Amino acid sequence: MSNGEEFHDTSANEVPVRGFLHRAAGLGGDGLVLSHGAGSNCSSTLLVALADAFCSSGWTVLRCDLPFRQARPTGPPQRGSAERDQQGLKAAVASMRRQVSGRIFLGGHSYGGRQASMLCAAEPGLVDGLLLLSYPLHPPQKPNELRTAHFPHLQTPALFVHGERDGFGSIDEVTAALKLIPARTELLPIPAAGHELVTKRNREELPKMVVEAFRRFV
Repeated sequence: MSNGEEFHDTSANEVPVRGFLHRAAGLGGDGLVLSHGAGSNCSSTLLVALADAFCSSGWTVLRCDLPFRQARPTGPPQRGSAERDQQGLKAAVASMRRQVSGRIFLGGHSYGGRQASMLCAAEPGLVDGLLLLSYPLHPPQKPNELRTAHFPHLQTPALFVHGERDGFGSIDEVTAALKLIPARTELLPIPAAGHELVTKRNREELPKMVVEAFRRFV
């Protein structure tokens, strides 16, 4: 199992891409870009485990630091950073297209997944599918502050992976929100998991479960 090789792409006219590339054996194949949550980076336990698992299944994976994290090593995104973070994801997708000849998918945990979904709502056809891990449906204990304004414009198929104990949205709330999305969607509930998804009990099986579900979905 590999934790990937350091990756940097500073192609002209694009936001710099920084992270780790997990190359699948052989040429061609599909590619997946993964990004992190607001309080983390691309070396989070969840992203490393998923990148290794997808790579073992034959996909090339780029787990990347969003621009806000490249600008400062700790702390949450600053107000107004979302647009640049979305452009960073778009640049990462372009980088992945230079690595593989197959389909391209985009995913992220929490904030990273939200930015990925907003980017795809604005740019239909950018990628072939979305992997949204612990989508932050609303701030904890604020169920009326839904982050779903872009959902009716989302034309990209999306698999949502959500913990049954996630304070950013219950399974019932996520299920209801998915009805707003015109594209094909599916929800994979993770028993006894919170917002981080990984637990002591599921850390071995979770990556395999997500890979199998996403491969079936796409």
